Amino acid sequence: MENQQLSKKTATKALVASLIGSSIEWYDYFLYGTLAALVFSKLFFPTTDPVVGLMLAYASFAIPFFIRPLGGVIFSHIGDKIGRKKTLVLTLSLMGTATVLIGLLPSYESIGIWAPVLLISLRLVQGLGIGGEWGGALLLAVEYAPKERRGFFGSIPQTGVTIGMLLGTLSISLLTGISEEKFLAWGWRIPFILSAVLVFIGLWIRNGIDETPAFQEAKNKGNIAKVPIVDTLKYHWKSVLIAVGAKVVETAPFYIFSTFIISYATGNLGFKNTAVLNAVTIATLVTTIAIPFMGALSDKVGRKPLYIGGTVAIMLFAFPYFYLLQLGSTLWLTIATIIGLGLLWAPVTAVLGTMFSEIFSTNVRYTGVTLGYQLGAALAGGTAPLIATTLLNIYNNSWVPVAIYIIFTGIISLIAIFSVRETKNVDYDKENSTSPKTITG
Repeated sequence: MENQQLSKKTATKALVASLIGSSIEWYDYFLYGTLAALVFSKLFFPTTDPVVGLMLAYASFAIPFFIRPLGGVIFSHIGDKIGRKKTLVLTLSLMGTATVLIGLLPSYESIGIWAPVLLISLRLVQGLGIGGEWGGALLLAVEYAPKERRGFFGSIPQTGVTIGMLLGTLSISLLTGISEEKFLAWGWRIPFILSAVLVFIGLWIRNGIDETPAFQEAKNKGNIAKVPIVDTLKYHWKSVLIAVGAKVVETAPFYIFSTFIISYATGNLGFKNTAVLNAVTIATLVTTIAIPFMGALSDKVGRKPLYIGGTVAIMLFAFPYFYLLQLGSTLWLTIATIIGLGLLWAPVTAVLGTMFSEIFSTNVRYTGVTLGYQLGAALAGGTAPLIATTLLNIYNNSWVPVAIYIIFTGIISLIAIFSVRETKNVDYDKENSTSPKTITG
Protein backbone atom coordinates (compact mmCIF):
# COMPACT_ATOMS: atom_id res chain seq x y z
CA MET A 1 0.00 0.00 0.00
CA GLU A 2 2.85 2.37 0.88
CA ASN A 3 4.56 1.73 -2.48
CA GLN A 4 1.25 2.27 -4.27
CA GLN A 5 0.76 5.61 -2.50
CA LEU A 6 4.35 6.58 -3.25
CA SER A 7 3.85 5.67 -6.90
CA LYS A 8 0.65 7.72 -7.06
CA LYS A 9 2.39 10.65 -5.38
CA THR A 10 5.32 10.43 -7.83
CA ALA A 11 2.97 10.24 -10.83
CA THR A 12 1.08 13.31 -9.61
CA LYS A 13 4.34 15.19 -9.07
CA ALA A 14 5.46 14.31 -12.61
CA LEU A 15 2.10 15.45 -13.95
CA VAL A 16 2.44 18.82 -12.22
CA ALA A 17 6.02 19.20 -13.49
CA SER A 18 4.87 18.41 -17.01
CA LEU A 19 2.01 20.91 -16.81
CA ILE A 20 3.96 23.78 -15.26
CA GLY A 21 6.95 23.45 -17.55
CA SER A 22 4.76 23.15 -20.63
CA SER A 23 2.70 26.18 -19.57
CA ILE A 24 5.81 28.32 -19.15
CA GLU A 25 7.24 27.26 -22.52
CA TRP A 26 4.02 28.05 -24.36
CA TYR A 27 3.52 31.30 -22.46
CA ASP A 28 6.88 32.41 -23.84
CA TYR A 29 6.01 31.25 -27.32
CA PHE A 30 2.51 32.67 -27.58
CA LEU A 31 3.55 36.09 -26.38
CA TYR A 32 5.16 36.55 -29.75
CA GLY A 33 2.16 35.26 -31.70
CA THR A 34 -0.19 37.63 -29.90
CA LEU A 35 2.08 40.64 -30.31
CA ALA A 36 3.01 39.99 -33.94
CA ALA A 37 0.05 42.01 -35.19
CA LEU A 38 -0.03 44.56 -32.35
CA VAL A 39 3.65 45.44 -31.90
CA PHE A 40 6.27 43.74 -34.05
CA SER A 41 4.76 44.77 -37.39
CA LYS A 42 5.21 48.39 -36.22
CA LEU A 43 8.45 48.33 -34.23
CA PHE A 44 10.56 45.75 -36.07
CA PHE A 45 9.10 45.57 -39.60
CA PRO A 46 8.02 49.12 -40.45
CA THR A 47 6.99 49.63 -44.08
CA THR A 48 4.83 52.09 -46.00
CA ASP A 49 2.26 49.32 -46.55
CA PRO A 50 0.68 48.04 -43.29
CA VAL A 51 -0.29 44.73 -44.95
CA VAL A 52 3.35 44.10 -45.90
CA GLY A 53 4.47 44.89 -42.34
CA LEU A 54 1.87 42.51 -40.95
CA MET A 55 2.88 39.74 -43.35
CA LEU A 56 6.55 40.20 -42.41
CA ALA A 57 5.62 39.95 -38.72
CA TYR A 58 3.65 36.76 -39.38
CA ALA A 59 6.54 35.43 -41.47
CA SER A 60 8.82 35.91 -38.45
CA PHE A 61 6.18 34.06 -36.44
CA ALA A 62 6.22 31.19 -38.98
CA ILE A 63 10.01 30.83 -39.36
CA PRO A 64 10.63 29.13 -35.98
CA PHE A 65 8.08 26.47 -36.87
CA PHE A 66 10.49 25.27 -39.54
CA ILE A 67 13.37 25.13 -37.05
CA ARG A 68 11.25 23.22 -34.52
CA PRO A 69 11.80 19.85 -36.25
CA LEU A 70 15.57 20.42 -35.98
CA GLY A 71 15.20 21.23 -32.29
CA GLY A 72 13.01 18.17 -31.98
CA VAL A 73 15.64 15.92 -33.57
CA ILE A 74 18.44 17.33 -31.39
CA PHE A 75 16.63 17.18 -28.05
CA SER A 76 14.67 14.00 -28.72
CA HIS A 77 17.99 12.29 -29.48
CA ILE A 78 19.17 13.37 -26.03
CA GLY A 79 15.82 12.35 -24.53
CA ASP A 80 15.89 8.84 -26.01
CA LYS A 81 19.61 8.34 -25.20
CA ILE A 82 20.06 10.03 -21.82
CA GLY A 83 16.57 10.60 -20.45
CA ARG A 84 13.48 12.78 -20.47
CA LYS A 85 14.25 14.84 -17.37
CA LYS A 86 17.66 16.28 -18.38
CA THR A 87 16.32 17.19 -21.81
CA LEU A 88 13.38 19.11 -20.35
CA VAL A 89 15.71 21.18 -18.17
CA LEU A 90 17.76 22.10 -21.26
CA THR A 91 14.75 23.08 -23.39
CA LEU A 92 13.20 25.22 -20.66
CA SER A 93 16.50 27.07 -20.06
CA LEU A 94 16.96 27.74 -23.78
CA MET A 95 13.42 28.95 -24.30
CA GLY A 96 13.41 31.18 -21.23
CA THR A 97 16.69 32.91 -22.09
CA ALA A 98 15.54 33.72 -25.64
CA THR A 99 12.23 35.10 -24.40
CA VAL A 100 13.79 37.48 -21.87
CA LEU A 101 16.23 38.74 -24.52
CA ILE A 102 13.34 39.48 -26.91
CA GLY A 103 11.89 41.72 -24.20
CA LEU A 104 15.18 43.65 -24.08
CA LEU A 105 15.65 44.13 -27.83
CA PRO A 106 15.90 47.69 -29.22
CA SER A 107 13.52 48.56 -32.07
CA TYR A 108 14.17 49.16 -35.76
CA GLU A 109 14.20 52.89 -35.10
CA SER A 110 17.13 52.45 -32.68
CA ILE A 111 19.43 50.00 -34.48
CA GLY A 112 17.97 49.62 -37.94
CA ILE A 113 18.13 46.28 -39.74
CA TRP A 114 19.79 44.61 -36.75
CA ALA A 115 16.50 44.80 -34.86
CA PRO A 116 14.60 42.32 -37.08
CA VAL A 117 17.76 40.22 -37.54
CA LEU A 118 18.21 39.79 -33.79
CA LEU A 119 14.49 39.25 -33.30
CA ILE A 120 14.36 36.46 -35.86
CA SER A 121 17.56 34.92 -34.41
CA LEU A 122 15.99 34.74 -30.96
CA ARG A 123 12.81 33.35 -32.51
CA LEU A 124 14.92 30.58 -34.00
CA VAL A 125 16.34 29.82 -30.55
CA GLN A 126 12.77 29.68 -29.24
CA GLY A 127 11.93 27.28 -32.04
CA LEU A 128 14.81 24.98 -31.06
CA GLY A 129 13.65 24.95 -27.44
CA ILE A 130 9.98 24.35 -28.11
CA GLY A 131 10.93 21.71 -30.67
CA GLY A 132 12.24 19.48 -27.92
CA GLU A 133 9.92 20.60 -25.12
CA TRP A 134 6.55 19.22 -26.13
CA GLY A 135 7.59 15.60 -26.60
CA GLY A 136 9.42 15.54 -23.28
CA ALA A 137 6.56 17.14 -21.35
CA LEU A 138 4.12 14.68 -22.91
CA LEU A 139 6.23 11.63 -22.10
CA LEU A 140 6.87 12.82 -18.55
CA ALA A 141 3.10 12.57 -18.10
CA VAL A 142 2.11 9.46 -20.05
CA GLU A 143 5.09 7.30 -19.03
CA TYR A 144 4.26 7.88 -15.37
CA ALA A 145 0.52 7.33 -15.93
CA PRO A 146 -1.44 4.20 -15.00
CA LYS A 147 -2.42 2.44 -18.24
CA GLU A 148 -6.13 3.05 -17.68
CA ARG A 149 -5.56 6.82 -17.18
CA ARG A 150 -3.05 7.58 -19.95
CA GLY A 151 -5.61 9.60 -21.88
CA PHE A 152 -6.19 11.92 -18.93
CA PHE A 153 -2.47 12.21 -18.08
CA GLY A 154 -1.58 12.83 -21.74
CA SER A 155 -4.14 15.63 -22.00
CA ILE A 156 -2.60 17.61 -19.13
CA PRO A 157 0.49 18.79 -21.07
CA GLN A 158 -1.93 19.95 -23.76
CA THR A 159 -3.62 22.20 -21.22
CA GLY A 160 -0.16 23.67 -20.72
CA VAL A 161 -0.49 24.97 -24.28
CA THR A 162 -3.72 26.78 -23.49
CA ILE A 163 -2.66 27.89 -20.01
CA GLY A 164 0.49 29.38 -21.51
CA MET A 165 -1.58 31.13 -24.14
CA LEU A 166 -4.06 32.26 -21.49
CA LEU A 167 -1.30 33.77 -19.35
CA GLY A 168 0.27 35.47 -22.37
CA THR A 169 -3.00 36.88 -23.69
CA LEU A 170 -4.14 37.94 -20.22
CA SER A 171 -0.87 39.72 -19.45
CA ILE A 172 -1.11 41.66 -22.71
CA SER A 173 -4.81 42.42 -22.13
CA LEU A 174 -3.95 43.99 -18.77
CA LEU A 175 -1.28 46.14 -20.39
CA THR A 176 -3.58 47.41 -23.14
CA GLY A 177 -5.14 49.58 -20.42
CA ILE A 178 -2.20 51.95 -20.75
CA SER A 179 -1.93 54.33 -23.68
CA GLU A 180 -0.90 52.90 -27.05
CA GLU A 181 2.19 55.10 -27.02
CA LYS A 182 3.38 53.67 -23.68
CA PHE A 183 2.42 50.13 -24.68
CA LEU A 184 4.55 50.35 -27.84
CA ALA A 185 7.38 52.11 -25.99
CA TRP A 186 7.82 49.73 -23.03
CA GLY A 187 4.58 48.02 -21.99
CA TRP A 188 4.88 45.05 -24.36
CA ARG A 189 8.31 44.20 -22.93
CA ILE A 190 7.09 43.45 -19.40
CA PRO A 191 5.55 39.97 -20.05
CA PHE A 192 8.72 38.82 -21.85
CA ILE A 193 11.04 39.92 -19.05
CA LEU A 194 8.81 38.55 -16.29
CA SER A 195 9.00 35.09 -17.87
CA ALA A 196 12.41 34.76 -16.15
CA VAL A 197 10.58 34.28 -12.84
CA LEU A 198 8.34 31.57 -14.31
CA VAL A 199 11.31 29.77 -15.86
CA PHE A 200 13.11 29.68 -12.50
CA ILE A 201 10.05 28.09 -10.88
CA GLY A 202 9.75 25.56 -13.70
CA LEU A 203 13.40 24.54 -13.46
CA TRP A 204 13.14 24.10 -9.70
CA ILE A 205 10.16 21.75 -10.09
CA ARG A 206 11.64 19.71 -12.94
CA ASN A 207 14.92 19.19 -11.12
CA GLY A 208 12.99 17.37 -8.39
CA ILE A 209 11.59 14.70 -10.74
CA ASP A 210 13.13 11.26 -11.35
CA GLU A 211 13.44 9.68 -14.78
CA THR A 212 10.24 8.06 -16.13
CA PRO A 213 9.63 4.36 -15.33
CA ALA A 214 9.26 3.42 -19.02
CA PHE A 215 12.63 4.92 -19.92
CA GLN A 216 14.32 3.41 -16.85
CA GLU A 217 12.99 -0.03 -17.79
CA ALA A 218 14.12 0.33 -21.40
CA LYS A 219 17.57 1.43 -20.17
CA ASN A 220 17.82 -1.51 -17.74
CA LYS A 221 16.99 -3.92 -20.58
CA GLY A 222 19.53 -2.30 -22.87
CA ASN A 223 16.72 -1.25 -25.22
CA ILE A 224 18.22 2.15 -26.04
CA ALA A 225 18.51 3.10 -29.70
CA LYS A 226 22.05 3.96 -30.80
CA VAL A 227 20.79 6.61 -33.21
CA PRO A 228 17.08 7.19 -32.43
CA ILE A 229 16.35 9.21 -35.58
CA VAL A 230 17.65 6.35 -37.77
CA ASP A 231 15.56 3.73 -35.97
CA THR A 232 12.53 5.99 -36.07
CA LEU A 233 12.72 6.52 -39.82
CA LYS A 234 13.57 2.85 -40.43
CA TYR A 235 10.88 1.19 -38.29
CA HIS A 236 8.34 3.95 -37.70
CA TRP A 237 8.24 6.03 -40.88
CA LYS A 238 4.54 5.24 -41.35
CA SER A 239 3.79 6.42 -37.81
CA VAL A 240 5.75 9.63 -38.42
CA LEU A 241 3.68 10.35 -41.56
CA ILE A 242 0.46 9.60 -39.67
CA ALA A 243 1.49 11.95 -36.86
CA VAL A 244 2.35 14.71 -39.33
CA GLY A 245 -1.04 14.38 -41.04
CA ALA A 246 -2.98 14.15 -37.77
CA LYS A 247 -1.27 17.27 -36.45
CA VAL A 248 -2.48 19.43 -39.37
CA VAL A 249 -6.09 19.95 -38.19
CA GLU A 250 -4.96 20.36 -34.60
CA THR A 251 -2.60 23.21 -35.40
CA ALA A 252 -3.82 25.22 -38.43
CA PRO A 253 -7.36 26.01 -37.18
CA PHE A 254 -5.92 26.71 -33.74
CA TYR A 255 -3.76 29.54 -35.08
CA ILE A 256 -6.67 30.82 -37.16
CA PHE A 257 -8.93 30.93 -34.08
CA SER A 258 -6.28 32.36 -31.74
CA THR A 259 -3.71 34.39 -33.72
CA PHE A 260 -5.03 35.31 -37.16
CA ILE A 261 -8.33 36.42 -35.60
CA ILE A 262 -6.54 39.26 -33.78
CA SER A 263 -5.35 41.01 -36.94
CA TYR A 264 -8.44 40.05 -38.98
CA ALA A 265 -11.02 41.26 -36.46
CA THR A 266 -9.18 44.49 -35.66
CA GLY A 267 -7.90 45.33 -39.14
CA ASN A 268 -10.75 44.11 -41.37
CA LEU A 269 -13.84 44.14 -39.16
CA GLY A 270 -13.18 47.15 -36.94
CA PHE A 271 -13.15 45.43 -33.55
CA LYS A 272 -11.06 46.93 -30.74
CA ASN A 273 -7.91 45.11 -29.60
CA THR A 274 -9.32 44.58 -26.11
CA ALA A 275 -12.53 42.98 -27.41
CA VAL A 276 -10.66 40.45 -29.53
CA LEU A 277 -8.08 39.65 -26.85
CA ASN A 278 -10.85 39.16 -24.28
CA ALA A 279 -12.71 36.80 -26.64
CA VAL A 280 -9.57 34.71 -27.15
CA THR A 281 -8.88 34.75 -23.40
CA ILE A 282 -12.38 33.50 -22.52
CA ALA A 283 -12.26 30.80 -25.21
CA THR A 284 -8.84 29.68 -24.01
CA LEU A 285 -10.14 29.39 -20.46
CA VAL A 286 -13.03 27.23 -21.70
CA THR A 287 -10.77 24.87 -23.63
CA THR A 288 -8.34 24.63 -20.70
CA ILE A 289 -11.19 23.26 -18.61
CA ALA A 290 -12.53 21.03 -21.42
CA ILE A 291 -9.26 19.31 -22.40
CA PRO A 292 -8.77 17.16 -19.23
CA PHE A 293 -12.40 16.02 -19.41
CA MET A 294 -11.89 15.00 -23.04
CA GLY A 295 -8.69 13.19 -22.11
CA ALA A 296 -10.47 11.26 -19.37
CA LEU A 297 -13.31 10.44 -21.76
CA SER A 298 -10.80 8.99 -24.24
CA ASP A 299 -9.80 6.45 -21.57
CA LYS A 300 -13.35 5.11 -21.79
CA VAL A 301 -14.35 5.46 -25.46
CA GLY A 302 -10.93 5.56 -27.16
CA ARG A 303 -8.78 8.20 -28.83
CA LYS A 304 -10.09 7.92 -32.39
CA PRO A 305 -13.80 8.68 -31.78
CA LEU A 306 -12.96 11.96 -30.02
CA TYR A 307 -10.37 12.96 -32.58
CA ILE A 308 -12.62 12.24 -35.56
CA GLY A 309 -15.62 13.92 -33.93
CA GLY A 310 -13.66 17.08 -33.16
CA THR A 311 -12.15 17.21 -36.65
CA VAL A 312 -15.50 16.88 -38.41
CA ALA A 313 -17.01 19.52 -36.10
CA ILE A 314 -14.20 21.98 -36.92
CA MET A 315 -14.77 21.43 -40.64
CA LEU A 316 -18.52 21.99 -40.32
CA PHE A 317 -17.97 25.16 -38.27
CA ALA A 318 -15.54 26.83 -40.73
CA PHE A 319 -18.19 28.79 -42.66
CA PRO A 320 -20.49 29.58 -39.67
CA TYR A 321 -17.41 30.85 -37.79
CA PHE A 322 -16.67 33.60 -40.30
CA TYR A 323 -20.36 34.37 -40.76
CA LEU A 324 -20.68 35.10 -37.03
CA LEU A 325 -17.63 37.38 -37.17
CA GLN A 326 -19.21 39.41 -39.99
CA LEU A 327 -22.13 40.33 -37.71
CA GLY A 328 -19.83 42.90 -36.12
CA SER A 329 -20.97 42.15 -32.58
CA THR A 330 -18.53 41.64 -29.73
CA LEU A 331 -20.93 39.06 -28.29
CA TRP A 332 -20.98 37.01 -31.50
CA LEU A 333 -17.22 37.38 -31.86
CA THR A 334 -16.83 35.91 -28.37
CA ILE A 335 -19.35 33.11 -29.00
CA ALA A 336 -17.69 32.15 -32.29
CA THR A 337 -14.26 32.06 -30.66
CA ILE A 338 -15.54 29.99 -27.72
CA ILE A 339 -17.13 27.44 -30.04
CA GLY A 340 -14.13 27.11 -32.36
CA LEU A 341 -11.21 27.40 -29.96
CA GLY A 342 -12.93 26.56 -26.69
CA LEU A 343 -15.10 23.54 -27.56
CA LEU A 344 -14.47 22.00 -30.99
CA TRP A 345 -10.67 22.09 -30.84
CA ALA A 346 -10.53 20.60 -27.31
CA PRO A 347 -11.22 16.90 -28.11
CA VAL A 348 -8.68 16.91 -30.96
CA THR A 349 -5.81 18.34 -28.95
CA ALA A 350 -6.74 16.37 -25.80
CA VAL A 351 -6.08 12.98 -27.42
CA LEU A 352 -3.39 13.94 -29.92
CA GLY A 353 -0.34 13.59 -27.67
CA THR A 354 -1.44 10.36 -26.00
CA MET A 355 -2.29 8.83 -29.37
CA PHE A 356 1.12 9.79 -30.72
CA SER A 357 2.89 8.24 -27.74
CA GLU A 358 1.01 4.99 -28.26
CA ILE A 359 2.14 4.45 -31.86
CA PHE A 360 5.87 4.54 -31.03
CA SER A 361 7.93 2.16 -28.86
CA THR A 362 9.78 3.48 -25.80
CA ASN A 363 13.30 3.48 -27.29
CA VAL A 364 12.30 5.94 -30.04
CA ARG A 365 9.16 7.44 -28.52
CA TYR A 366 10.63 10.86 -27.77
CA THR A 367 12.04 11.10 -31.30
CA GLY A 368 8.91 9.72 -32.98
CA VAL A 369 6.31 11.90 -31.28
CA THR A 370 8.49 14.99 -31.55
CA LEU A 371 9.35 14.52 -35.22
CA GLY A 372 5.73 13.92 -36.25
CA TYR A 373 4.38 16.73 -34.10
CA GLN A 374 6.96 19.34 -35.11
CA LEU A 375 6.90 18.53 -38.82
CA GLY A 376 3.12 18.87 -38.75
CA ALA A 377 3.42 22.14 -36.86
CA ALA A 378 5.99 23.46 -39.34
CA LEU A 379 3.83 22.63 -42.34
CA ALA A 380 0.48 23.80 -41.00
CA GLY A 381 0.92 25.75 -37.75
CA GLY A 382 3.22 28.71 -38.15
CA THR A 383 2.15 29.15 -41.76
CA ALA A 384 -1.60 29.33 -40.96
CA PRO A 385 -1.83 33.09 -40.13
CA LEU A 386 0.44 33.87 -43.07
CA ILE A 387 -1.62 31.74 -45.48
CA ALA A 388 -4.87 33.20 -44.18
CA THR A 389 -3.58 36.77 -44.54
CA THR A 390 -2.33 36.02 -48.05
CA LEU A 391 -5.68 34.51 -49.07
CA LEU A 392 -7.48 37.61 -47.81
CA ASN A 393 -5.15 39.84 -49.76
CA ILE A 394 -5.47 37.82 -52.98
CA TYR A 395 -9.27 37.47 -52.83
CA ASN A 396 -10.12 41.07 -51.89
CA ASN A 397 -10.67 40.43 -48.18
CA SER A 398 -13.08 37.53 -48.81
CA TRP A 399 -13.08 35.07 -45.90
CA VAL A 400 -14.44 32.17 -48.00
CA PRO A 401 -10.97 30.89 -49.09
CA VAL A 402 -9.83 30.90 -45.44
CA ALA A 403 -12.86 28.80 -44.45
CA ILE A 404 -12.09 26.37 -47.29
CA TYR A 405 -8.49 26.22 -46.04
CA ILE A 406 -9.73 25.12 -42.59
CA ILE A 407 -11.84 22.38 -44.19
CA PHE A 408 -8.87 21.24 -46.27
CA THR A 409 -6.74 20.76 -43.12
CA GLY A 410 -9.49 18.56 -41.69
CA ILE A 411 -9.55 16.34 -44.78
CA ILE A 412 -5.79 15.77 -44.55
CA SER A 413 -6.02 14.75 -40.89
CA LEU A 414 -9.00 12.44 -41.40
CA ILE A 415 -7.06 10.56 -44.08
CA ALA A 416 -4.16 10.17 -41.61
CA ILE A 417 -6.23 9.05 -38.64
CA PHE A 418 -8.10 6.36 -40.55
CA SER A 419 -4.74 4.60 -40.96
CA VAL A 420 -4.39 4.08 -37.20
CA ARG A 421 -5.93 1.37 -35.04
CA GLU A 422 -7.39 2.35 -31.66
CA THR A 423 -4.40 2.73 -29.32
CA LYS A 424 -5.74 3.07 -25.78
CA ASN A 425 -4.93 -0.57 -24.89
CA VAL A 426 -1.25 -0.41 -25.92
CA ASP A 427 0.96 -1.83 -23.14
CA TYR A 428 4.24 0.05 -22.66
CA ASP A 429 5.67 -2.73 -20.49
CA LYS A 430 5.22 -5.46 -23.10
CA GLU A 431 6.51 -3.32 -25.94
CA ASN A 432 9.83 -2.78 -24.18
CA SER A 433 10.65 -6.41 -24.77
CA THR A 434 9.57 -6.55 -28.41
CA SER A 435 10.74 -5.08 -31.70
CA PRO A 436 9.30 -1.70 -32.58
CA LYS A 437 6.28 -1.88 -34.85
CA THR A 438 4.04 0.74 -36.31
CA ILE A 439 0.50 0.52 -34.96
CA THR A 440 -1.58 0.89 -38.07
CA GLY A 441 -4.48 -0.96 -39.51
